Amino acid sequence: MGDSVFSERPALRYAGDFTWNSMSGRSVRLKSVPVQSLSELERARLQEVAFYQLQQDCDLGCQITIPKDGQKRKKSLRKKLDSLGKEKNRDKEFIPQAFGMPLSQVIANDRAYKLKQDSQREEQKDVSDFVAFLLPFGTKRQNKELSSSNSSLSSTSETPNESTSPNTPEPAPRARRRGAMSVDSITDLDDNHSRLLEALQLSLPAEAQSKKEKARDKKLSLNPIYRQVPRLVDSCCQHLEKHGLQTVGIFRVGSSKKRVRQLREEFDRGVDVVLDEEHSIHDVAALLKEFLRDMPDPLLTRELYTPFINTLLLEPDEQLSTLQLLIYLLPPCNCDTLHRLLQFLSTVAGHAEDTRDKDGQEITGNKMTSLNLATIFGPNLLHKQKSTDKEFSVQSSARAEESTAIIAVVQKMIENYETLFMVSPDLQNEVLISLLETDPDVVDYLLRRKASQSSQHAHLQEKVHLLWKAGHN
Repeated sequence: MGDSVFSERPALRYAGDFTWNSMSGRSVRLKSVPVQSLSELERARLQEVAFYQLQQDCDLGCQITIPKDGQKRKKSLRKKLDSLGKEKNRDKEFIPQAFGMPLSQVIANDRAYKLKQDSQREEQKDVSDFVAFLLPFGTKRQNKELSSSNSSLSSTSETPNESTSPNTPEPAPRARRRGAMSVDSITDLDDNHSRLLEALQLSLPAEAQSKKEKARDKKLSLNPIYRQVPRLVDSCCQHLEKHGLQTVGIFRVGSSKKRVRQLREEFDRGVDVVLDEEHSIHDVAALLKEFLRDMPDPLLTRELYTPFINTLLLEPDEQLSTLQLLIYLLPPCNCDTLHRLLQFLSTVAGHAEDTRDKDGQEITGNKMTSLNLATIFGPNLLHKQKSTDKEFSVQSSARAEESTAIIAVVQKMIENYETLFMVSPDLQNEVLISLLETDPDVVDYLLRRKASQSSQHAHLQEKVHLLWKAGHN
């Protein structure tokens, strides 16, 4: 019986021209989407597809490897932190939460802190709700005691009946799931797909590491993962976007070392730092630069240093597509943080030139073009190793050439960041085909999620169009 029902269901298949037919019979045409909108599993497969294309189609003249997560370097880093702690930290138990840590560990620390905060808020809310619930009853009881002080024996007949007893307080809301579509919505799948249901269990980004790909894939979520950007980076970018875009020479003007050190220590201790207008723009800018400078592995990773530099040897029309593939090789935390940083730097560069407001008054630009920003941030984002002054003097000529190349690569990223993080239908298609061979049920779920997102986007566009028409009538 079950087999006949299954045979009647439309087959999942690729119809060509980046169009798929799902098991429900729905036709889904793939469109370019931001890499952050892909599921955790899709991003892992995209990494493999990008690696294959780089090997087959791009002649970078060097070996290409997929970067390892920063967690692999924990042991050597721990020794450094121990020695650093003895010298600089009075509190022996103090372990930095942000600076000098692998990026994935910084994000894990931020996540643990957020979960702790959410838990405390829920506890406070539960207590407040309970107190608010008791207060009316306490008032009623007090009034009754006053009105029946002369007939205390008969007061028991006046107590509220059971129907007025309080409802059981609602349980605390579940932690917000990562991703736009809840795993609970996949109720129309067959019950015997236990392997898929296991794959749908949401996992923390750090849990994605496994020796065997199959075991890894089972742990990866079929929904978009939580955006992996350190709290410090996002806070600094937001502050500077709000208060510093018109500041001349932002990132070049000096800061207060004492105030920057204080901010650094607060973030390192896991304090909930709120950057507001009282904080100096130059202090916050210096803090962001220090965070990127002190990362044990640069944001663009040491493994991909030479491939990134060698993109400059390609034809101009090939450089951008190759940079895009190299970015897809980065761990998700590096990719997401790079996107946030480039988005911010592009915004800063957009305010470099002098302009005039609607009244004709001149607005002074910040003078920080994409070239100037790449000159400042490039060496911290892309390098082979942290060099000593001696190495710099010995290899000054060679390092000057490397420095010029680094700046050119980062400048191209700043100027094209929107394109670099959009995944083409072609690459998405390759990802789905690779999954189809082993997990057709997974592909069907991903297609239905894409179709749902597409219809929601179309509905939103229609509403915007109607509002626009209403405003012009």
